[in-house]
Amino acid sequence: MVLVAGYLGSGKTTLVNHLLTHARDHRIGVIVNVFGRINVDALAVAGQVDAMLPMGNGCLCCAVDTAGLDRMMARLAEPELGIDAIVIEASGLAEPRDLVRMLLASENPRIAYGGLVEVVDAVEFEANRVRHPELDEHLRFADLVVLNKIDRCDDPGLHELVRKVSDGRPVVRASFGAIDPGLLFDARVREPVARQLSFDDLRHSEREDHVHLHDAYRSVEFSCETPIHPRRLLAFLTERPAGLYRMKGPVHFGVPGYEGRFLLQTVGPYLRFHRSPWGAQAPGTRLVLIGTGLDEDDLLARLAACAEPDPAALTERAILPLLKYCE
Repeated sequence: MVLVAGYLGSGKTTLVNHLLTHARDHRIGVIVNVFGRINVDALAVAGQVDAMLPMGNGCLCCAVDTAGLDRMMARLAEPELGIDAIVIEASGLAEPRDLVRMLLASENPRIAYGGLVEVVDAVEFEANRVRHPELDEHLRFADLVVLNKIDRCDDPGLHELVRKVSDGRPVVRASFGAIDPGLLFDARVREPVARQLSFDDLRHSEREDHVHLHDAYRSVEFSCETPIHPRRLLAFLTERPAGLYRMKGPVHFGVPGYEGRFLLQTVGPYLRFHRSPWGAQAPGTRLVLIGTGLDEDDLLARLAACAEPDPAALTERAILPLLKYCE
């Protein structure tokens, strides 16, 4: 569940349209938290609240008011719909902090928070800071900042200014809202099915060689068979490097009584562990770190330092501070 916010004209709808067009391996549920007439991927929705509309690529679009947001998320999370990710486009006048609190308060076990993406108009950034002084606070509260419209204002100094104002949040430059869906969410692995090519397949293949999606982001992989010391990992997670946007994967602590799998999911400062048995999977830590401007050697060294060479020394006391982040 990803929340897309930003002032009017920043390019939120363009970004959502891009995700729908290029997310070939994802089925997306789009919730537009806005009143009146909107347009998502050339589909006009006028005055419809709590209405779900099918789209040609298997995605769904709906329009809700704030009161209906949680109800619509629950509907889109139903397994029979096969939705991989929910994208919520907030009103240009919405307060992102309030919407994030609402999303985090959801008790639906099928919904996981995927972060707040704040879209910034590169051309109007300085003027918007004057008109809307709260913009600085919105940027610091975001998990990822998309500096949009760089085709009209590709100023390196502006990129650094946005990074500074946002207090070191990952900043991705984009034109026409073109960011890779893989930066925001993972595709569900599906078995290939023999079928006739759809119009959407053909459209994607035509664009594949001509669209430059976004600034390069890095993906760093870390594996370790030795149990991880919970306190050391928690210290790393609470002091994450600037630019690290997402972190995910199973963690093996090996603490007596807590030998099962701890599935880690972070987005910005958001941190959760989901406990489950290892099953047929061999115990071990396998993490993927995603972000911009990452120092791979530093990240791998810091994570390797979290390993515990003497697993027998791990006791329940070591894992207690981490359990408050478990579901």
